[in-house]
Amino acid sequence: MSDIKTFTDKVIAGNTFKGDSIIFGVGMLDKAAVPGAMVKIPLSTLSRHGLIAGATGSGKTKSLQILAEQISLLGVPSLLMDIKGDLSGIAAPGSMNPKIEDRCKMIGIDFVPHGSNIELMSLSKEPGIRLRATITEFGPVLFCKMLDLNDVQSGVVSIIFKYCDDNSYPLIDLDDFKEVLQYVANEGKSDMERQYGLISTSTVGSIMRKIVELETQGAETFFGEPSFEVADLCRLDQNGYGMISVIRLTDIQDRPKLFSTFMLQLLAEIYASFPEEGDVTQPKLCLFIDEAHLIFSNASKALLEQIEAIIKLIRSKGIGVFFITQNPTDIPESVLSQLGLKIQHALRAFTANDRKDIKLAAQNFPISEFYEVDQVITELGTGEAFVTALNEKGIPTPLVHTLVRPPLSRMDILSPDEISAILGRSKLSYKYSAQLDRQSAKEIIQAKLALAREEAQVQKMDAQVEKGRKSTEKGFVESFLNNSTARQIGRTLAREISRGLLGVLGIGGRKR
Repeated sequence: MSDIKTFTDKVIAGNTFKGDSIIFGVGMLDKAAVPGAMVKIPLSTLSRHGLIAGATGSGKTKSLQILAEQISLLGVPSLLMDIKGDLSGIAAPGSMNPKIEDRCKMIGIDFVPHGSNIELMSLSKEPGIRLRATITEFGPVLFCKMLDLNDVQSGVVSIIFKYCDDNSYPLIDLDDFKEVLQYVANEGKSDMERQYGLISTSTVGSIMRKIVELETQGAETFFGEPSFEVADLCRLDQNGYGMISVIRLTDIQDRPKLFSTFMLQLLAEIYASFPEEGDVTQPKLCLFIDEAHLIFSNASKALLEQIEAIIKLIRSKGIGVFFITQNPTDIPESVLSQLGLKIQHALRAFTANDRKDIKLAAQNFPISEFYEVDQVITELGTGEAFVTALNEKGIPTPLVHTLVRPPLSRMDILSPDEISAILGRSKLSYKYSAQLDRQSAKEIIQAKLALAREEAQVQKMDAQVEKGRKSTEKGFVESFLNNSTARQIGRTLAREISRGLLGVLGIGGRKR
């Protein structure tokens, strides 16, 4: 048996910090809890991002719940991606039971039930505050990366954005962009080419197909107004606790491109909006992305590169991003290397590939003199995890097999009535509930085309009237000349006029 005192001393020394910290659990050695070996997570380094990994049912969601509610109590707001629909219970106080009581005694903490103040949000038709953004806010670079366009197609999209800016055509939603695409390929083609050069019709068609593909995943519900202001994610409640925003995404699992698009835009908007902070005593906002493999497994290469770049840069804004997934290999290495906090729940070795993945996962952790990491990972029980964080100097804390504390909030979902009550008292609900439909590119272009058609119709009618007038005059003259009486009158008038002229000249005939 390992030296318990040595283990306890190293855990305590490695988990002693100057600033605020979260008690996450107690260390375990030889599968037994070691009293006093508290495992803590410093608040000041949560902006260095993190990973929560483990097999289904191993306790990942509860670890996420613990982190979110504990940092809320310390005044840090957070945003939770609720893909499985089991995070809304964080709004209701938990309840004591024998298992929770025993665990709290082993850890050495009290259990005080607590429900956090939350905002429920949605990207689709789920109950919640609707999150929207405009095409213009995306900008041509992110929009092209989202659609996975090649260089030629991206050039055309950039020209279209410039054309819309120059002509005051606001790009609000996908209908606006499609309307402009159709316009520059047809009625506005000559105008576009005169200002910006030749645009291939086939390229326009390719871009249109990409947009239709995105629409099939429900993206049309995301683009629009009013745009969500990311500053609303950083609010505190009346007690000074951080507000927890829960985005309900239960209907997004089969639409990974929409999820990736939303995450990219959100991260980009936060990065663009928040000021530089450098090292902070506590993060301004923490984002918890559940089922993170949905972002990376179906994202285009360009989209991945953009996400990786933002993850590397956003730390300086005081923002922490935490990925929750089944296996660390779901996260690209370039992102994984940026994650300071690692909470690894159990992994199961059912196949040869599973064993390879476990060995790779073990290599992500600091070397430990107390554990055979790749072996213990397969033996972790529910609610147990390997934990290592960064201390205030950026040095990894000792890797500890941890008995994780229970959440203070409900470990279950809210009822429909409870959800309605939360939405009813939401301060943001009125602000974002009504979708705006101001005049944008689609309406302006349609009005322009309608005016052009009306002018063309008026010109056509004027031409027909003029033609009819000339036809009427010509018909009257021809009718008059063809009449026998008219011809007789004409001959008589001509004869009398001729005689009168000859008489004046003195060469007329007999006088009558």
